Amino acid sequence: MDQDRNHISGVTRREWMGRLGMAAAAAFAGTGSSGKPLLAGTPMTQIKLSGRLNQAVCRWCYNRIPIEEFARGAAAIGLKGIDLIGPADWPVVKKYGLLPTMVTGAGTIPDALNRRDLHDKLEKEFQENIPRAAQEGIPNVITFSGNRRGMSDGEGLENCVVILDRVKGLAERHGVTICLELLNSKVDHKDYMADHTAWGVELMKRVNSPRVKLLYDIYHMQIMEGDVIRTIRQNHPWIGHFHTGGNPGRHEIDQTQELNYRPIVQAIAELGFKGYIAHEFVPLRDPLTSLREAVLLCDVS
Repeated sequence: MDQDRNHISGVTRREWMGRLGMAAAAAFAGTGSSGKPLLAGTPMTQIKLSGRLNQAVCRWCYNRIPIEEFARGAAAIGLKGIDLIGPADWPVVKKYGLLPTMVTGAGTIPDALNRRDLHDKLEKEFQENIPRAAQEGIPNVITFSGNRRGMSDGEGLENCVVILDRVKGLAERHGVTICLELLNSKVDHKDYMADHTAWGVELMKRVNSPRVKLLYDIYHMQIMEGDVIRTIRQNHPWIGHFHTGGNPGRHEIDQTQELNYRPIVQAIAELGFKGYIAHEFVPLRDPLTSLREAVLLCDVS
């Protein structure tokens, strides 16, 4: 079951990536197996967090909840923003005091920075999306390495340096951070190049910009490397954003999976991290109840 759900969630995310640059995410109403609304039983009372860590949530995991309902619930839970939403949903999110915390930058998971033949196209996408993000007060745009397709990691690294050097000045001028996501190539994104922290950190060092960082996805790097806390501590200057998710299966970050999130987020807080930690898990239970529990788990003092 975990494998099936993981496959479904992976496809959903790839489909979102393909659609986001062209149109707003098409959120649609849905019901659970009982036929009741998805938010039935979800506590909606406002909760107050310590605020030491800025928490957000990825939209695609909750696509069956209409965006207005979801934004209202996310605000009540105490979240600061929502990742991975299209421009049509930005006003709705802001209406509830939330930020779109991560939006499209350039490229797709399989086709992105390591392809020199795409660099002109990618630069145009950055030139459109970075100023628009800045105008809306959005802090981050997402990008990817692309798949290997037989290319060596060394060649891919050099190619990524070339395009990021072309656009880092744009990001610096507008105060928007380009975040390159680390993904696993073992389970969800076969052949993806940026599948280890060391490769991503070397890229960051070569580009050497305060506005080009890594999106460290804890779920993905647990699959590829483990040793999460030590890795984060050693490489935190190069990390601009985090995603959470339980392993195996990318479900709740509770006792049902192998990662112990409380000391992970405590370590992140102790490093003085000021960016966002966005929850990116597909809930198996009442969606906002699971999200609320994750937020409280990660609310370190």
